[in-house]
Amino acid sequence: MALESKLTEQQLFDQLVSSLVHSAWVYLGTMKNPMNDKLEKDLEQASIQIDMLDMIYKRMTGNLSQDEEKFFSENIHALKMNYVEQKNNPNEKNGINSNNNHKEKKS
Repeated sequence: MALESKLTEQQLFDQLVSSLVHSAWVYLGTMKNPMNDKLEKDLEQASIQIDMLDMIYKRMTGNLSQDEEKFFSENIHALKMNYVEQKNNPNEKNGINSNNNHKEKKS
């Protein structure tokens, strides 16, 4: 039996997808980890998060609104491009300074 929730299925779905997107950016080292307020990079975990988003997107084909379709496709594309860039340039910090605490501005 499901727990009673005051959130609609749409809201729960949006939170699930947003959580995976956020986690992927954190693992790519582009956003601070909310647990320790530090930038950390774990490309293996980033890849898993991106793969999960891609799997959900593919499985939901035909069942997404236009806005959901756009959100998924734009985020998955941006995440994959960032992942490939970081994977191909392992010696670069990719926006993380030597202290591993602050995001550098890219121009």
